[in-house]
Amino acid sequence: MQLYKSRGFSEFFQDTFGFLKQNGKHFFKHYFIINGIFLLILMTFGYFFTKFYSELIFGGVLQGKSTNVLDEYINENAGWFVVLLLLFLLVALISAIISYAYTPIYLKLYAEKGGKNFETKDLVDSYKNNIGKLIIYLVCCILLGIPLIIVFAICGFILAITIVGILALPLLVGAFMLLYTMALMEYLEDKKGIWESFGYSWNLLTSKFWAAVGSVGIFYLISYIAQNVISLIPYVFGMASLFTTIDQGAPTEEELGATMMIIMLLVFFLTFIVSATLGTIVQLNQGIIFYSLKEDKENINTKDIIDQIGSGA
Repeated sequence: MQLYKSRGFSEFFQDTFGFLKQNGKHFFKHYFIINGIFLLILMTFGYFFTKFYSELIFGGVLQGKSTNVLDEYINENAGWFVVLLLLFLLVALISAIISYAYTPIYLKLYAEKGGKNFETKDLVDSYKNNIGKLIIYLVCCILLGIPLIIVFAICGFILAITIVGILALPLLVGAFMLLYTMALMEYLEDKKGIWESFGYSWNLLTSKFWAAVGSVGIFYLISYIAQNVISLIPYVFGMASLFTTIDQGAPTEEELGATMMIIMLLVFFLTFIVSATLGTIVQLNQGIIFYSLKEDKENINTKDIIDQIGSGA
């Protein structure tokens, strides 16, 4: 699929799904290879936290024990708690950076190679070559995020006070996320500085504002609905199992606690994987929009075709 191509609102959708159809196996294979170890670590942390929380709530509070059992446990193990929390935050931060940068780096290689003619090593090398840029980007995102969060909160509050405004919230989220993603993608092109890249991203965003923001906003809405629907599946099966147990006789506190713990673990794991997958698809849509708007502005593909005709002559 040609990335540098002028597109409209409908093409943003069609080409996102078209790209997944053509390259989805290659795209997600390398995504989980690159991010797999960090996802496993985070899932392990999440497993122990969910298991601990479930046992604490359903094994302690519901059995009539102290309602301050969580505070008591943290106070008794404050050192370990702080160490594990800091370790979790560090791994989560590294994982977030690597995961967030995956789609921009993948699409950059895809555009350079003229397709999926690259492997994991090429992706890893690209990460290594751009580690400094990713750190600078992260710092600048935090600095820029301070005033933007204020703007986002004000706009979000104004929209939230009306029903129509609530429906427009995904568009607001889409606009902010598209601005950040396109800035990173342009920065990785190695032709502009970080602040110049944010300015360029804003120019692209406003060139086809409603089409671009509308596409991303709808993708975020679909992703949000899909995550919530899928996360309900373990609850449905868990509740069905619980009611079956009740029909056979009143469940013991141990049985109730075990059932709820299984439900919480299933919800956590399923939501975690689905969230990571859908988040990557949403970002892929933003990448398609970036290359489309960049083509509209710079006519990169058109110039290449003209150059090829000239060289052939």
